[in-house]
Amino acid sequence: MHAHVILAAGQGTRMRSRLPKVLHPLLGKPLVAYAVEAALALEPERLVVVVG
Repeated sequence: MHAHVILAAGQGTRMRSRLPKVLHPLLGKPLVAYAVEAALALEPERLVVVVG
């Protein structure tokens, strides 16, 4: 099995925002979207995003 794991945990309190850091927008998309798109381009059998 070929799997990718994206670690997307963290509150981003040092960014002084109520928004979790992976949801902060960059060029109109949340940061985590770039990691998910890159992982999906590699066509894994399974993609796991760890949040917390």
